[in-house]
Amino acid sequence: MATTVPRSTVNVPPVPGSARRRWAVVAVCALSLFLVGLDTTVVNVGLPAIGGGLRADTRALEWVVDAYTVVLAGLLTTSGALADRFGRRRVFRIGLVVFGAASLACAAAPSVGALVAARAVQGVGVSMLSPVALAIVVAAMPDARERARAIGVWAAVFGLSMAAGPLTGGALLAGLDWRALFWINAPVVVLALLLVHRLVPESRAVRPRPLDLPGQVLLSLLVGLAVAVLIEGPHLGWTSPAVLGGCALVAATAVAFAAVERRRPAPLIDLSLFRRPSFGAAVLGAVAVFVALNLTLLLNTYYLQQVRGLSALAAGATTLPMAVAATVCAPLAGSLTGRHGARRPLLAAAAALIAGSLLLTGLDDRTPLPLLLVAYLLIGTGIGFANAPLTHTAVGTLPRDRAGLAGAVTSTARQLGAAVGIALAGALVTGRTPAHLAHATHPGWLLAAACGATLLAVAATARPAERN
Repeated sequence: MATTVPRSTVNVPPVPGSARRRWAVVAVCALSLFLVGLDTTVVNVGLPAIGGGLRADTRALEWVVDAYTVVLAGLLTTSGALADRFGRRRVFRIGLVVFGAASLACAAAPSVGALVAARAVQGVGVSMLSPVALAIVVAAMPDARERARAIGVWAAVFGLSMAAGPLTGGALLAGLDWRALFWINAPVVVLALLLVHRLVPESRAVRPRPLDLPGQVLLSLLVGLAVAVLIEGPHLGWTSPAVLGGCALVAATAVAFAAVERRRPAPLIDLSLFRRPSFGAAVLGAVAVFVALNLTLLLNTYYLQQVRGLSALAAGATTLPMAVAATVCAPLAGSLTGRHGARRPLLAAAAALIAGSLLLTGLDDRTPLPLLLVAYLLIGTGIGFANAPLTHTAVGTLPRDRAGLAGAVTSTARQLGAAVGIALAGALVTGRTPAHLAHATHPGWLLAAACGATLLAVAATARPAERN
């Protein structure tokens, strides 16, 4: 008989049928993560083509990526709370429609400003996908070990999207232009909508938390300001009045956010959760992993295409070992987490990410291809081993009826890391000619190694596997 979530915990009908039906729900939800990952990696590999087509410089291209991630990071927690209140399937479907419509707007954008605006709307749609889908998966998988395996598959899908994105983007750019990078989302959205309608049951929290509008406004402002400072700092000068004022405003907004959240009866982000070592460490680890991942993706996009002169398709093929390793290692990490806890896969993730990043600290325009491939393989292994135990640890910290909140906080951490990683990578390469670009990436690889070292500290807080 299928195991179901107790009705006292989550208001969700039993998932009909056997484990096959539960895993079908997981597959449908994982498709949303594939869509998000595909969009991110496709756009990254296409940035040089977008810049050429719209006559945009590096700073504008950073906003093409970060307009999406900033909005996404700012709205994830509220979207999770809305899903817990009004129904996860309902919010999930709305997110798919918004994302699909915004993708069409991106494809038709006449200027870089219009593209940035459409990318921000894409972020609104995606904010209703990742945390909500994760909450649906948690509700469908009440058994801790089965849930860990499901989250491993969930993470593997992101690795698969990493593999498909650069190659798909390269192929589209070879035969069409950059606008096809956004048209490709339309059929995936239509397929996802059909499958959600057929397979995914509705679920919601029995006692949903009130919305925290002041907290939402301050969080969005905090993330947006922080990323704006990182992107505009190299252009305006780090000691310019505008940048120094921006830094002061970031600090003031952070203080205001913490003060407001402590006084709210139902805060957007319950800051007391971060007193739990396992939860706080998992969130920190998620930020670090996505800083490293997005730093790597953007630096390699510019290095391979501008320094080594590779086409978008060849650049995507070169980074394939990273994506394949992430895809293969993610379900293995989920299985290890379910059997032994998060510590072992986190230690493996830290070792691989540190080793791969350090191999690139001497990068130049003649670095041997085999060394690049080994470095990408190791970095992908680190990413693959990290996501499942981090997600499982964070989600397992909260009661299941707050699964939307848990998924939203961890997803916010990832997107915050993504936005920071893109901004830092852009800061390193802005204004660099191809002759100096490879050397300019060296601090980035040291930062990626430091992100790997952060996972060592996270592993120290990991708990043993749950026993049901």
